[in-house]
Amino acid sequence: MSDLVGDARHLSPTAQEALRLRAVAALVEGRDRAEVAAVFKVSLKAVDGWWAKWLAGGRDALTARPRGKRVGEHQVLSEAEQAALRQAVLDHRPCDLGLSGQLWTRGQVGVLIAKLYRVRLTEPGVGKYLKRWGLSFQRPDKRAIEQDPEAVRVWLEETWPAIRAKAKAEGGEVLFADQVGVRSDQVSGRTWGERGRTPVVRRTGNRIPVNAMSAISTKGRMHFMVFTESFDANVMCRFLDRLTGHFDRKIHLVVDRHSAHRSRAVRDWPADHADQVELHFLPSHSPEINPDELVNANLKRSLPASSKARTQVQLASEARRFHRRQRRPHIVRGHFHGPHVRYTLEENPFSF
Repeated sequence: MSDLVGDARHLSPTAQEALRLRAVAALVEGRDRAEVAAVFKVSLKAVDGWWAKWLAGGRDALTARPRGKRVGEHQVLSEAEQAALRQAVLDHRPCDLGLSGQLWTRGQVGVLIAKLYRVRLTEPGVGKYLKRWGLSFQRPDKRAIEQDPEAVRVWLEETWPAIRAKAKAEGGEVLFADQVGVRSDQVSGRTWGERGRTPVVRRTGNRIPVNAMSAISTKGRMHFMVFTESFDANVMCRFLDRLTGHFDRKIHLVVDRHSAHRSRAVRDWPADHADQVELHFLPSHSPEINPDELVNANLKRSLPASSKARTQVQLASEARRFHRRQRRPHIVRGHFHGPHVRYTLEENPFSF
């Protein structure tokens, strides 16, 4: 645009395009090139250039083009190098590749780039590459090192569909159960405070514990029991007895592999009530695929933060009130919509 003079150089790309088209239209009508240059306040060289483009490519040759570099143009890293880096970030932790830590930051990715390709980038520069690769900064899910991915796969693809089909054939109902402990001195979450001064939450020095056992179904049903003693086989049998009393159909109860669940007393209880309940065990160290874990998380997050309990009896009463609030069917069904437990709602989540 160096051939433009006066105010024309300060026009927007759209306005400059309109100027070129109007000038060429005047030439097409038979106006003299010098006259066109004077009327539109541009140089003769510009007029001649526009006319040549018009003759060679018509209107398209005069339309505005995006300014600056095209996407991907003059990238420091080649496409192959970028693909390798992206896969390294997705497949490995920094400590797996000779770096420190388990989480990727822009700084860590920059160190990896320097290590592999001897190219040093600023953190904003690394951030642009990460964004271009379709990656975002996220809070990771946590998994137990002891978890067996193959056992989880078998549960999702084989065991769970079989349980669901059996319950449906028997006219029964599937429930997921879990136990949780809450203490009065637990404080989680965040609070507002003066900038630069950490808020102080005063709590009693007495650690008041209370335990709860709950079971939920995709139909929106929740059953729970609050107790103050430690969770063991006797408590589990008591829960089974109370739970089956609410159903006139067979229950398929899915639980984790807690020692109390696998004790002889608990195994004998379903055996003596085979027409009422059947136990199924989740893979070891896999709480994320149990929907009832989300109920427990809500209890542990909200109860201590709002608790006014000073005794175990008061804390147990607050736990019961919490579960009553959670017993509304639409809230219970919501616990099955988490990303790792949504499989429970799908007839065949692995058919594509």
